Order: sequence, then structure tokens, then C-alpha cells
Amino acid sequence: MSTGKINVSVENIFPLIKKFLYSDHEIFLRELISNGTDATLKLKHLTSIGEAKVEYGNPILEVKIDKEGKKIHIIDQGLGMTAEEVEKYINQIAFSGAEEFLDKYKDSAKDSGIIGHFGLGFYSAFMVAEKVELITKSYKDEPAAHWTCDGSPEFTLEPADKTTRGTEIILHIAEDSLEFLEDAKISGLLNKYNKFMPIPIKFGTKTEKIEQKKGEFVAEEDKDNIFTEVEVDNIINNPNPAWTKLPTDLTDTDYKDFYREVYPMQFEEPLFHIHLNVDYPFNLTGILYFPKLGSDMQIQKDKIQLYQNQVYVTDNVEGIVPEFLTMLRGVIDSPDIPLNVSRSGLQADGAVKKISNYITRKVADKLKSLFTENRGDFEQKWNDIKIVLEYGMLSEDKFYEKAGAFVLYPTVDNKYFTLEELKENLKEKQTDKDGKLVVLYAGNKESQHSYIEIAKEKGYEVLLLDSPIISHLIQKIEGDNREVTFVRVDSDHIDNLIKKEETTISKLSDEEQESLKTVLETIVPKQTYSVQLEALDSQASPFIITQPEFMRRMKEMSQSGGGGMFGMGNMPEMYNLVVNTNSELATNILNNKDKSAQENLVKQALDLAKLSQNLLKGEDLTAFVKRSFELIK
Repeated sequence: MSTGKINVSVENIFPLIKKFLYSDHEIFLRELISNGTDATLKLKHLTSIGEAKVEYGNPILEVKIDKEGKKIHIIDQGLGMTAEEVEKYINQIAFSGAEEFLDKYKDSAKDSGIIGHFGLGFYSAFMVAEKVELITKSYKDEPAAHWTCDGSPEFTLEPADKTTRGTEIILHIAEDSLEFLEDAKISGLLNKYNKFMPIPIKFGTKTEKIEQKKGEFVAEEDKDNIFTEVEVDNIINNPNPAWTKLPTDLTDTDYKDFYREVYPMQFEEPLFHIHLNVDYPFNLTGILYFPKLGSDMQIQKDKIQLYQNQVYVTDNVEGIVPEFLTMLRGVIDSPDIPLNVSRSGLQADGAVKKISNYITRKVADKLKSLFTENRGDFEQKWNDIKIVLEYGMLSEDKFYEKAGAFVLYPTVDNKYFTLEELKENLKEKQTDKDGKLVVLYAGNKESQHSYIEIAKEKGYEVLLLDSPIISHLIQKIEGDNREVTFVRVDSDHIDNLIKKEETTISKLSDEEQESLKTVLETIVPKQTYSVQLEALDSQASPFIITQPEFMRRMKEMSQSGGGGMFGMGNMPEMYNLVVNTNSELATNILNNKDKSAQENLVKQALDLAKLSQNLLKGEDLTAFVKRSFELIK
């Protein structure tokens, strides 16, 4: 037996490791299982090239809890180590990583994910253990070794009587970490970090019912029971998840089954998937799913999971996945993602930017092919995916460039156009006298119904654009398409929205119009409504409430962030009250000499106009109902 002191200048290093890594205490299990997996996969490689003259077999990793002895055992059947290798890798290399880590981070705040980056994986054991034993037997024909360390720089190294290849790590759990002796805790961690590790992981046993085959000997009492219960290893992981296979080897059902495996609490099927597979200029595999999203940008419950060689790392994929795609679900696996560095480091990394660009391109290509191959199906799914795509157009220029080929603009009658189709289909009827194409849209089919109907009577198409970021998006589209302008259908009278050459002459003289305006302005609240007299068709509504496009759009952009004029989100609502001077009502108001009757007419007409815009509420609504009953007595 030999004893020694680990070559380290920081005396009591383990309390420091514990302190710095405290916020991510649980990753010790991920690190130790990853080490065991690496040792097993290295052995597989060495046997396949003939360098290791041993039988690879069907190795597994095992995690065992000894609650009474306060121990956790992690056992692999991998390469193993000789005493000399233990001396080198455990006492020297890992500790030089520990020193570098402490040097770099001793003055900073806790940075919980740093461990693997510095070759510190093995020493994460001391976050939960007061003593660690390592019993290991190399695949080479050499004696087994037993290393022990109690968290001080002293260790012992002696021969062991282990006869099977591989390594067993025994953690003597510290008093402040006894929670890790609970089956449920370890089971949860294995499920979180090791669900798709490439080597089967055993955690206890379970009973399974198997059908008895004819001719087998069956005990008398079991004669009537065609099933028998057997105890089998409880393998907690799927070593061959869908993303490690070729798309050609997977069916739609396989993709859906995998979705349920990653998100067992999701009951809705994903709309479609995108299989990522690239080996140059970096390695990356994965499957992304489009869930049903509707117009809600806040859905962020089940996030994309990031793996490195099938080891779960994080579900914080900011910087790796472009921001607009973080609303998707799925898995990304890349050995090239620099692990366990702070997030700012991740985003600055060149490989990471390339990965993000690749994912953007791949998603755009897939959407284009889905649109081209089955447009009808794509249109049906549009409302469930539009928020992601619209956000992508706003936030990623590379995506915006490609989006013209598949981003859709639906009408209130459920017709779908791309922007180019829109220009082509609308230009004949909806080009105004200045040669500008006016695209009419509604934000809400119900509340803007009367305006939509007026536009449809003129033969105009009205789009239904109702996402929370639509004001930002149309601003961007108008900037790139100078000949097109978007206006909401309730932002003015239809004849003003698409101005043609002909003008309607007013029945009222200039003097009469001036008198009418004076009467109206004494009754209509000027802090909310700006009165405008318009000579419209005599059949058009007498009073119409509109909200100017520019003001409303700036206000919406200000409220949804990232645009609009500073502070406009808090401005009070302002509307135009358009009064049709050719309507009978306008003449009646003007000619009525009874001030009280005149006021009642104006209030009733204003309330009816407010009602059509869903603006009549509270006290005003009560007064309107009372007044209406008076009129029909």
C-alpha cells in the first residue's frame, strides 16, 4: 500500500470545490456516470481496432444505493485503470484541472456548471461525499487498485482483490447530502441527466409479466395463469434515442413516440418535426418539434434540451438555438458545443454562432418543403405556428430572406396568400389613385365585423392579422416593399382607406357644415374624439368611429416592446368620429332646434357607433340602454 499527498498548492481544496459548485450539487451523478460511459465507449473502440484483446460483451453501468451504510456505488465495465493510471489521472491531471478552476474562479460568484470544463468530473464526488473510494481493474493484465481519499489532500493507494474489468466508485455520503440516498432522488436525477446515455444504466430491479410459452414447465398453482412474473434489471435509459438514427430509418410514429418519451406530460401531438444531422463544419444531430402555439408567445414550459454525446447538459439553449426557435421543443446533441462555461462565453464562441445559423437555415428549408409538398396541410397548421415564424422574420435576417417563400397572410374568409400572391391578386382592385397597393387587414374578426363587411361589399380582400407582434412585422414589410401599405380596416372610412379618383359632393353647404361641426363638438367629448365631416354615400353609416393607423400602430408597438415612439404605449386612446354629411341623420341634427332633442340624437348616434367598435361600456352603456327604451316606448 502506498500513501501520498496530492500535489496541490491550495491546502483544503475540497471545501472550496463544494462551495463553488454548491448551487449545482446534483451534477456529481451526471459527471460520474459520464466518466463510466466514456470508459466503456473507449473500450469498445479499442476492441474494435484490435488494440484491446478482450471481449467487449454487453457492458452496463450500475448505480446502487446502500441506505444503511450511507453509500452510493457507481459501477462500470469499461477500460478500468492500473495503479499507475490512477496515480496519473486521479492524483495529477484532475487536480491540475482543480487548481486551474480555483485560480480562475476563487474570486467570482458561484458558477455551477463549470466542472467538466476543467477535467474536474471525478472530483464532483466530493460535493456530496466525505470520503470517496475507487476500486478499479484495467482491461490490461495488471492487478486491481484501490484508491481512497477523505476530502483532504492525503490519499491511499493499495492493491485490490477485484477480478472483473471496470471501475467501482463508492461515495460515503456526507451528513448534509443524505437526500441523495433516497431512491426517488437518484431516480429523478438519472431520468434528468442520463435518460439517453449510450450505455444501458441499471438502477435496481423491477418485475415484469411475461407470457409463458407452451411446453414450459409450470407450477401447478400457476396452471391457469398464462403470465408469469420475473425480476429483471431496471434499465432507466434508452441508449439509442431517435436523434442518433438516420431519418430514413424512422417513421412518423417513431418521431411521435420519441416526442412523448422526451415530454411525457404533453398530450397534444406535435404538428411536425425537423431532423437535424450535420457533420461538417461541426457535429450536430437533433430533432426539433413544432408544437401548437397559437398566438401565445409566453408558452415556454417544455424547452429544447441540449445534450453532449447523449449526456443532458441544459434546457437553456439561448445562443445555440436562435431566439425565435426557443418556442419549439426537442433535442439538440453536439460534441462541439463548449460545455460548462458561462452563457456569455457560449454566445461569443464561433462554433456556437455557426450552429445557430445552421439551425435557422435548416428550419427555413424544412418549412419551405412542407409548404411546397402539401400546401393545404401547411395552411391548416398556419395559425398554430405563425407566431414562431413572424417572430423569426423580425429577429433573424437570414430567416426573413427565406420566409417570403412560405409565410402566409390569411384573409377573414380563410384564403391564404404569400406576399407575392397578395400583390398579384390585390393590385387590380386595391391600388389607390397614387399607385400604392393598399392591403386591408383586421385584428379581430368579431369586433371589426361591420368594417370588414363594408370593405367586402366594395369587392376588397381583408386579411386577418391578429398576432401580438403584427404591428412590428408590417412595419418591416412596408420598409422593404415601398409600393405596399397595410391599413387596418377600421382606421378610416373605406373610401378614405383606398382613395380612388371620384369624390362625393356634400348635400350640406360649407356654412351648414360649419354649424353642424359646432353642434357636434359641444356634445362629443373632445379628449377622446376628433370630429371629421365627410361627404360619403348617403347609404353609408351616419357616424363611424375610426382609429388612425399610424397612432394605433405606434401605440401597439410601444406596448409589445422593441419599437414605436417612446412612451406612446401609455397615451390615452384617441379616435376619429367621421360624420357623413350626406346622411339623413346629419340633416336632422342640424335642423333640430330643440337643444335637448339634438343632444339625444348625437349621443344615441355616437353610442351606436361606439357599440359597433365594442367601445360602449360601463356608465355609458347603462345610459344608452335607458335612452333606447325611452325612444321605443
